[in-house]
Amino acid sequence: MGSNQSWATEFVLVGFELSAEMEVLLFWIFSLFYIFSLLANGVILGLICLDSSLHTPMYFFLSHLAITDMSYASSNVPKMLANLLNQNRTISFVLCIMQTFLYLGFAHTECLLLVVMSYDRFVAICHPLQYTVIMNWRVCTVLAVSSWSCGFILALVHAILLLRLPFCGPREVNHLFCEIMSVLKLACADTWINQVAIIADGVFILVGPLCLMLVSYMRIVWAILKIQSKEGRTKAFSTCLSHLCVVGLFFGIAMVVYMVPDSNQREEREKILSLFHSLFNPMLNPLIYSLRNAQVKGALYRALQKKRSL
Repeated sequence: MGSNQSWATEFVLVGFELSAEMEVLLFWIFSLFYIFSLLANGVILGLICLDSSLHTPMYFFLSHLAITDMSYASSNVPKMLANLLNQNRTISFVLCIMQTFLYLGFAHTECLLLVVMSYDRFVAICHPLQYTVIMNWRVCTVLAVSSWSCGFILALVHAILLLRLPFCGPREVNHLFCEIMSVLKLACADTWINQVAIIADGVFILVGPLCLMLVSYMRIVWAILKIQSKEGRTKAFSTCLSHLCVVGLFFGIAMVVYMVPDSNQREEREKILSLFHSLFNPMLNPLIYSLRNAQVKGALYRALQKKRSL
């Protein structure tokens, strides 16, 4: 390999090209959001662990979602925050691939967990009498472990396909972190296998699960409309609406980022959408579930009462 065809040992994360003052301001704003995201998800996780009334399949999966959200944000936000204060925005090749792997792993896991939570709501509303039999703890554990395993196996495939590529041209990743599409643009070899893997991944992780959830929610809505009492219908809709909000945010952004064709504004749009995905979405999830969920609010109230009585 000649001098122009050497392996890259590090990349430069371009990020937002703003003034120093604006980047410092964004650092403090994003830091507050990140801390709030960790605290909010931590509170949800703590309540589910400590309050026996939340020891149900629905909250078991919600606890996994909280762990995923905290890990998802932590895989790239700290480096992004450091880059807002530091002009030296380099990241080693190994850390870049690791960041891509972790980001994809947690993103895939969250997608699959949202599908599992949709199935849980489907069984609870459409088959209430068989709910405890169908969603027993063994089944819940298998579904959760399968979500984590499949998520990281798929991420590992992408990481291995990235490692086989030579990176010998420009080393500036035009993104906030080592997002896979942005890293692929720097490869100086044919990336068609990687592109096919990303498309297949999008169909398997985004399109397929979204179709399954749409079908399940059509059946859920039909079952809810058959409920005679207004109170029963309201309670059933309430338990599903929170999940639908989270699904809409997560899948909607992911579909725009990975399934919409390239355009001249795609890179800048991706930065903003990826920022929302990795920073704001993990922060909004616990708010959506806690503000609309009487059981979570009740558990928080009981926890605060216990603390005051000590």
